[in-house]
Amino acid sequence: MIDPQRNRQLFLNDDAVESMSGLRRILHQPINSTPVIIPDRSRGERAVQSASVPQWNPETDRWEWWYKGFTTYTDEYVPLHATSADGVCWEETEVGLYEWNGKRANNVAFASAKSNLCHVIRDDVDPDPQRRYKGLFSDEQHMDRYPGVSADGFHWDISGGPPIPSHDTSTLVYDEVGQRYLAIVKHRTEWGRSAFLATSTDFIHWSDPELVMHTDELDQQNRKQRIQAVVDDLAYLSPPVVDGREYLAQLYMMPVLPYEGLYVGFPLIFNPSGADTAQNNHTGLNQVELAVSRDARAWERVADRAIFVGVQPWNGGANFGTAQVALCGVPIVRDEEIWVYYIACRHRGHRDLFAHMDPSIYNDEFFDPTTVICLARLRRDGFVSLDPVDSSGGDLLSKAFDWTGGSLLVNADVKAGGQVAVEVVEASSLNPLPGWSTDDCQPLCEDDLACEVKWRPSTARTPLGDTPVRLRFHLRQASLYSFWLS
Repeated sequence: MIDPQRNRQLFLNDDAVESMSGLRRILHQPINSTPVIIPDRSRGERAVQSASVPQWNPETDRWEWWYKGFTTYTDEYVPLHATSADGVCWEETEVGLYEWNGKRANNVAFASAKSNLCHVIRDDVDPDPQRRYKGLFSDEQHMDRYPGVSADGFHWDISGGPPIPSHDTSTLVYDEVGQRYLAIVKHRTEWGRSAFLATSTDFIHWSDPELVMHTDELDQQNRKQRIQAVVDDLAYLSPPVVDGREYLAQLYMMPVLPYEGLYVGFPLIFNPSGADTAQNNHTGLNQVELAVSRDARAWERVADRAIFVGVQPWNGGANFGTAQVALCGVPIVRDEEIWVYYIACRHRGHRDLFAHMDPSIYNDEFFDPTTVICLARLRRDGFVSLDPVDSSGGDLLSKAFDWTGGSLLVNADVKAGGQVAVEVVEASSLNPLPGWSTDDCQPLCEDDLACEVKWRPSTARTPLGDTPVRLRFHLRQASLYSFWLS
């Protein structure tokens, strides 16, 4: 049985669905806004990126962010720090710890010849203030991950013990429900780059990474179609090399968000289109999909592998994410929205690959700056909705549960002329309970993130709580995102 009193019931998969007719699962992409961090041209920055998301600091009532800037002065990515009151407008912090370009008045957050700062999270659960911040560090070759702890996020005690084995990308998150830390690292399999999971309850001892997701034959088919779709659509920029060879679609990395009793994964799928011999790599497209799991180990792909955050049209140079988009880390739930911070990059591949292409586009301004950090927003629970296939509407029957108290709340977007009506049925017979039928329900007729479903007063209404029940939803011109008991 499901437990809507404990968690909202979403529709990323069929965990909450017994059956449905006339409905289809629709993936919703977050709505993009303008870039929130761009390269600081006054100090030679050409690109910015981050493998961490902003962290809320309750002591300062501000967001803080560890990100990286690639500067032509040092020809490398430098860890930087910024703060924000609203998560949109960011101010560089004068950290003053490291000399950079002859000055200490800068926001350089970490510098070492032996270690690279990969991820930072703030941990307010840990009772030890000296471990308030947790980080993962790579070696000088950007391989493996070494745990580190800090009181302020700037002065670190980095473990000298065995690292978490990893290639060059990874993600880090604290799982509040499981009371454990999750590190999703990258290794190669027969399917190329693949996602592996390592866990820890103390941020000291880590499990051996285990394979949790790789690409498959369907991803190989999607690779060809997605490359061709961008080549054929003149609103988009084609990769500089599309040679028609067979390349492996690969899973580059996968941030994981613990959410309402589920784990929502954001696999970054790399679709190679041609060789980049100058960098011993490949050009192509990087785009984000969705996956879902109950335990962070066994995963299902969502909504027929539709793209969640995809490459953007050129739009006269207004967009940066024309070749690669990648989440900085797990999305952040803020009130009634989900905030998705992501990296947007104009190209993938050495500049020489573009020498034969339109110089009015592929000029100095195209390559400098190349990468920015953006913010996109999604409604709460808004990853996937169930929608009627046509105007006749559709029905959903939920899995059984015990309704022992509380009101039924629904997150739904009802269009003009549409409605959502709900009836409570006995779990075994599926007969409507007296007083809880569709005719007794006061239908939902508008867009509401948390609408209480009500039934007309009736002396014949059967009390709930004595036997398991199910919900039968009747949808017409509406999108149903979730339901739960208050």
